[in-house]
Amino acid sequence: MFLVDTNAISELRRGSKADPGVVRMLKSVEKDIFLPVQVIGELRQGIERLRHRGDFLQAQRLEAWFTTVLDAFALRILAFDVNCAQTWGRLMGRNDQNPVDKQIAAIALVYDLTVVTRDTGDFAGTGVRQLNPFVADAPSGKPAN
Repeated sequence: MFLVDTNAISELRRGSKADPGVVRMLKSVEKDIFLPVQVIGELRQGIERLRHRGDFLQAQRLEAWFTTVLDAFALRILAFDVNCAQTWGRLMGRNDQNPVDKQIAAIALVYDLTVVTRDTGDFAGTGVRQLNPFVADAPSGKPAN
């Protein structure tokens, strides 16, 4: 089962321009995908940044897509609970870089999930399993692990 980072779920919004490795991977395990609540916050932040700078049309488009994500994953959004907070504290005690990614890593560790992300370096040293499905990042043209 998989916990999908913002960069991976956002790739689906690109339609025909989306990385084929990401599309293939996410479609093949569609019912085994979860989103951490932090991804919801990061997507909302992106919408609000667009609004703040006056790009209302793009904000509206992103909002419409975001609504479909919320509907599709309504029962598969994982919260940051007390167990996750304890794990996050241990991870941050070793290295306080990338606190939001460490929260995502904590959720993955607590629920025994693999993090799907392009930003594998941000999760290094956390002990979480990772999968980078971005073909462009893989030297052989295959999704990286």
